[in-house]
Amino acid sequence: MDNLLLKSSLTPQQVAIVQGEVEKNRKSKGALYLLWFFTGGIGGHRYYLGDVGRGIAMTLTLGGLGIWALIDVFFIGGRLREKTEKMELSIINRVKAM
Repeated sequence: MDNLLLKSSLTPQQVAIVQGEVEKNRKSKGALYLLWFFTGGIGGHRYYLGDVGRGIAMTLTLGGLGIWALIDVFFIGGRLREKTEKMELSIINRVKAM
């Protein structure tokens, strides 16, 4: 279900709790791209996002000999957005259960 739709069923206090928790746990887009720039060849940005399996694969292949690391720059912003939405959904469900 869409997070926006779920948030519309929350009280203002619950929405404030959700927003506070999301802001506290949000990963920085700037830090993500800096990690890609400096450690992209060994998957540092993947570890930061919590994609440990992909990070290990990048480390072992040196970022697919640089090709995977170069392609990743176009996709890591979307992956960050996915992770943030998933985290927000988890927080919304915890707040609704309270």
